[in-house]
Amino acid sequence: MGAPAVSDHHHRSTTKASNKPFKTRHSTKSALKERSKGKIDDFERGSRKTQNQVIMTKLDRRNQAKQKRVTHSAKLQEEGSVFAGREGAPRVIAVIPLCADVESREVVLDLNRSVEVEDEAPEKGVWRTEIPRFKQRVQYLTPARDLLETLDACRVADFVLFVLSAEEDVDEMGEQMLRCIESQGVSTVITGVHNLNKIEPAKRRPDVLKSLKSFITHFFNAQEKVHDLSSRQESSNVMRSLCTTAPKSIRWREDRSWLIPEQVRWDNESCVVTGVVRGKRLKADRLVQVGDWGDFQIDTIVASPQAVKKRHTKPNEMTVDGEDNAVLEIPTEGQDDLDELAPEEALFDESMTMPTASMAASDRKHVLLDDHRYFDEDDPRDDIPVPKRLPRGTSKYQAAWYMGDVSDSGSDLEDVEDDDDAEMDIGELPAAGPAEGNFDAAQRDPTEAGAPSEYPQSEMFLDPAPEEEAEQLAAYRKQRREDAEDDREFPDEIELLPNVNAKERLARYRGLKSMRTSQWEIEEDRPYEPEEWSRLLEIADYKAAKARIMKESLLGG
Repeated sequence: MGAPAVSDHHHRSTTKASNKPFKTRHSTKSALKERSKGKIDDFERGSRKTQNQVIMTKLDRRNQAKQKRVTHSAKLQEEGSVFAGREGAPRVIAVIPLCADVESREVVLDLNRSVEVEDEAPEKGVWRTEIPRFKQRVQYLTPARDLLETLDACRVADFVLFVLSAEEDVDEMGEQMLRCIESQGVSTVITGVHNLNKIEPAKRRPDVLKSLKSFITHFFNAQEKVHDLSSRQESSNVMRSLCTTAPKSIRWREDRSWLIPEQVRWDNESCVVTGVVRGKRLKADRLVQVGDWGDFQIDTIVASPQAVKKRHTKPNEMTVDGEDNAVLEIPTEGQDDLDELAPEEALFDESMTMPTASMAASDRKHVLLDDHRYFDEDDPRDDIPVPKRLPRGTSKYQAAWYMGDVSDSGSDLEDVEDDDDAEMDIGELPAAGPAEGNFDAAQRDPTEAGAPSEYPQSEMFLDPAPEEEAEQLAAYRKQRREDAEDDREFPDEIELLPNVNAKERLARYRGLKSMRTSQWEIEEDRPYEPEEWSRLLEIADYKAAKARIMKESLLGG
């Protein structure tokens, strides 16, 4: 028998059909309909609408990257120019211990030894030294473990070095200092740990660093590492960062002039403060605040003698007479004064001291609401009757509706005292009826049963049972407690029941004005305001005045 024939294997044909693509070069029915309506066509799909979205060539992208690099480098150079050179300002470093067993002096000594500086450091206070390796000057601030002293140090520091302990946790004082410093505003923050080499065995040290990093990132999430200050290599890296990094600025601090006093002395009756001015340009016309001593006027701004001596590098160079006290700026006629209030003679005029028609004529204390003055109910002066000018023949009932604003130009007006016990002429009294309690006068004939009467129908009241009365009293007290709790939780809200008409329920509030949107009539309060109020500065538009003053101070110093 012959071998069977081998049949070729074939795959089944696919069932997917390729549909004819739609050609958009012809207008469709919907496009023709929209065009007939006058609709404006949108931008062509894929077209760029702005200049920033234009596709740049490779050369343009390279040029743009170069420009960004140059701009960033110039910005960093400008920020660090204040520290450049031998005459540059020192970098202010505040060392803040967050634990009780951390000593700031030991931390400063370890940092200096890592860069071959063997100078001694004080226990606390201000200490300055030079770092030859980085050609920089640093100024350490080592405040005591006090909240206010720590805040003052961080307020003027370029770098804040938080020091944690490897053996103790941060106590309540340390957490309070962290929260207050964070709220006040802080410059560049660096975190370190002291005495990490005391942790044994050594394999536990990475876990300690990890735990400390988790703690500090809760307050400053930008912290990437907790440095081991007991290691010479880590301390050297920290000093390199402190001497080469441009510190982050604080807006409220950089918007004004400030300095750290290096020397404070009294010269005759003037206080001489020596320091490096940071921030904005110092203007001699502005006031300065010296610590907690108060505000002072600037008499003269002169060059620091130490800075002038350092400029003379050559030993044989001549010194100009008086150059040590070179005057940089003196105050002008527009210098700010120290008066907290305006002078009295400038504001005491007749228009401000004489009461006007809108001013209260009484010296009593009252509440002004809807142009009406509400006085104290317990004041005995409320019982004094005030005469009213009313038309002749006005009854007592009609007189109660007059508000006292009746014109007194007519001749038919008379003065009537609003007193219930005032004696009146018997001949002028109207005929008294039963409503006035006079039963001797002529009365109506007795009415029959069921006929209408002028007297209200009497009602019979029955005393409830003691059990029912106790239940009613308990329900009443429970309702009072619930109302008090609701009023405590929602003091400005009232509940309107479905069966209560809101117009009637809120009728008493229809005439009240909004204390927030109503215009304040200040003339009514002038008789009762303190004498110093008229000497205070009145600002009509606070935002505009603040913007104008800030602009003038930033331009002129």
